[in-house]
Amino acid sequence: MRDDRSAGRVTLAQVASQAGVSLSTVSKVLNGRPDVSAPTRVKVEELLEEHGYRRSTPSAPEAPLIEIVFHELDSTWAMELIRGVQNVAKETGVSVVLTETGTRHSPGADWVEGVLRRRPLGVVLVFSTLPDDLKKKLWSRAIPFVIIDPAGDPEPDVPSVGSANWAGGLAATRHLTELGHRRIAVITGPQDMLCSLARLDGFRSAMGMAGLEVDPALVRFGDFHVRSGNAHAMELLQGPDRPTAVFAGSDLQALGVLEAARVLGLRIPEDLSVVGYDDIPFAQWSSPALTTVHQPLVEMAEEAARMLLRLRRSDQADARIEFGTRLVVRDSTARLEPVDTA
Repeated sequence: MRDDRSAGRVTLAQVASQAGVSLSTVSKVLNGRPDVSAPTRVKVEELLEEHGYRRSTPSAPEAPLIEIVFHELDSTWAMELIRGVQNVAKETGVSVVLTETGTRHSPGADWVEGVLRRRPLGVVLVFSTLPDDLKKKLWSRAIPFVIIDPAGDPEPDVPSVGSANWAGGLAATRHLTELGHRRIAVITGPQDMLCSLARLDGFRSAMGMAGLEVDPALVRFGDFHVRSGNAHAMELLQGPDRPTAVFAGSDLQALGVLEAARVLGLRIPEDLSVVGYDDIPFAQWSSPALTTVHQPLVEMAEEAARMLLRLRRSDQADARIEFGTRLVVRDSTARLEPVDTA
C-alpha cells in the first residue's frame, strides 16, 4: 500500500483540499509567509500534523543565524548566556539575534510566527518549558530548539542544558556550617521555579547533615534580582535573633544582602557571612569579593548552541546535558567566632 505521508505532493494536495484552500496557500504556510490569515494557518498546520507530514530541512538562509530568546535581558546573568551562544556563532560563521518575550515560564504566543518567518538555524530558549503547540510548529518547520533551563526542568522530549542546582545549594550551605554557622538564612528564587526549589533542597539537606533545624522564618523566596535580596535581608537582619550567615540563590540577590548589611552597619564577613550563586563576573569585584557557587553559564550556552547544530545535521542529540557546579571561596564568608559571655 502506498504511504501518502511519504509522498509530499500528494499529502499537500490532500491538505489543501481538506482545508478548502489552494495548494499555494499551503505552500505559504509551510514557508512561514506572513500573508495567510491566522485561522487558515492553524487549520493547515493541524492537517499537516494529522497527515504526519514532515517538512524537509530548509536550505540555509543567506544570513544564517541562531536566535536566543529570553523573558528579560536586564541582567549580567543573561549577558553570560549570550556570550556563550556568540562564541559558538563566531566559530561557525553565523550570526546571533536576541528576542525578549513572554514570562520566565514560556515565550509569548505571538513569538512563534516571527521565528517561522525568520527561519533561523535554531533557537536557544531561556525558559522553563515550551508549550506543545509551539513545539509542534518548530518541529514541523524543521527548526531545532534547545532550552537552557536554570529556570526549570523541561519535558523528556525537549533537548535541554542545565546544571546541578541541588548540589550547588548543598555546597554553599555546607561551607557555612563548616565555618561554624548555625543560624543560616536562605533567600532562594521564585517558589514556582524548579531551580529555586532544588537549591533550597540542597540547603535543607546540608542543614540536616550538620544536625541543624531549619527555621521557617529564615527561608525566603525572592526573584533572583538585587531588590528582592535587599528587601528580604533588611527584614532578616533587623529581627531579634538575626542570622549569622545568608545563602542567596543568585549573585544579584547576594549583592542586595551586602547592601542591606552596609546600611545596617554590619561588617562582612565579621558580622555576617554571605554566599551567592552563579559566579557572574561582578562577584569577584564586589566589596568584599563574593563567595559563590559557580554555575558555568557561558559553557551551558555554548553547549546549547552546539546541540542545535548537531540537531540540524542529524535530528539526534542528547535529551539532557547537566553541568556540574562548584563553590568559589572568596572574602564574604568567615568562621563564626564564639561569643565571649564572660
